[in-house]
Amino acid sequence: MDKDFLLSNETAKALFAEVKDEPIIDFHNHLNPQEIYEDKCFDNMAEVWLGGDHYKWRAMRANGVSEKLITGDGAPFDKFVAWADTVQNLIGNPLYHWTHLELQRYFGITKPLSPESAKEIWDECNSKLKQKDYSVRNLLKMQNVSVLCTTDDPADSLEWHKKIREDGFEIKVLPSFRPEKAIGIEKDEYKDYIERLADASGIDIVDVDSLLVALEKRLKFFIENGCKVSDHSLESTFFVDTTHDEVNELFKKKLSGAALDEIEAGKFRGYMLTQLGRQYYKNGIVMQLHIGAIRNNSTRFHKLIGVDAGFDSLNDFNYAPQLSALLNAMDIYGELPKTILYCLNPKDTEMLAAMAGNFCSNEEGVKGKVQLGAAWWFCDHKNGMERQIEAMSDVGLISTSVGMLTDSRSFLSFPRHELYRRILCNKIGTWVENGEYPKDMEYLKVLVKRICGTNAAEYFRF
Repeated sequence: MDKDFLLSNETAKALFAEVKDEPIIDFHNHLNPQEIYEDKCFDNMAEVWLGGDHYKWRAMRANGVSEKLITGDGAPFDKFVAWADTVQNLIGNPLYHWTHLELQRYFGITKPLSPESAKEIWDECNSKLKQKDYSVRNLLKMQNVSVLCTTDDPADSLEWHKKIREDGFEIKVLPSFRPEKAIGIEKDEYKDYIERLADASGIDIVDVDSLLVALEKRLKFFIENGCKVSDHSLESTFFVDTTHDEVNELFKKKLSGAALDEIEAGKFRGYMLTQLGRQYYKNGIVMQLHIGAIRNNSTRFHKLIGVDAGFDSLNDFNYAPQLSALLNAMDIYGELPKTILYCLNPKDTEMLAAMAGNFCSNEEGVKGKVQLGAAWWFCDHKNGMERQIEAMSDVGLISTSVGMLTDSRSFLSFPRHELYRRILCNKIGTWVENGEYPKDMEYLKVLVKRICGTNAAEYFRF
């Protein structure tokens, strides 16, 4: 994994040289803003690497590691050794690339991680983590992060975002509006959440109209605190044609304690997504749709550990007609916001790339108004990134892409942008070397810079 890692031709190398040091705009992640404000320092590599990282947890379980050394009360060094053993067995897995890019970029370590090298690497990294230079804010500066967008509930006070801004931190730490709990009417805890949202908004939520008023009020509060983007996770039926009155009755039915079936929940979700999308359009907010997760598959571990613990995977439902209807329901009023479509199941990649092209027309000159998003979660590897680039190029314009994101809970995850930039430059360089596009280096250098940052800055209005 040297300077030419994944760069197979001279054009690719020249293009990567143009973007390797470009500022990072990470417009979707799950970082903790409180830890950024407090400028947290980590105690050891087990904490910074294994705490909350369900990607690594899944790999360790597959490698036969005891849960005690994953999410349990095992000693930090023992957990690190278990991870080192897993890493050595990760041939072909993106975690191998991420792990070693992180060791190189943050700690200057080029030795491969294995059970034999674990103690040496553990000691060297931990000695650096104890230094203030390795606090959370400094880790972000090391990777030249300029903007990052966390993922936040509408009822959140945004206390830490405010404090970060007031503190004058040079990196923009902005909230994202994720009203997943307000739309998840099928959940047992839905009524409790509505009460929390009512308290946060100061709106007495008694019907679907007052629910939308409460969400709009919170959206404006988020915008006042720098919000530029929303996020939605769509995991089952998400659009069934309905009416306002029917949705209102379904909402009241749920608040009365009754359960809704999947079709009823789909009617509610579709209506709410449409109305929120129109609010996003009016307020210049980008809409992200993450489609296709099936969550908490292990009942045993859901009870034992909770959510986001490495027991989610990709769903295989077909949703093209629903997505078309949802986008059209906003577009028909001329109120479709800029929208990014992400699939978890790779079978949907080309479908989303083609679907995006149906709704790109606009008079504002927005390039790629609706577009296929970066390779996400289980697609976030070399093959997935190449497929996303190819699909967007095959049926659209890769030149309009807003590029990569981390979707991560780890402050060491930003070399994922480097991995993407290498793969992008190699793909473009290969097209050029094959004679599929002219070797116009002046234009190509501008092109890769746009995909790796400029497009995102303009699209999100950062």
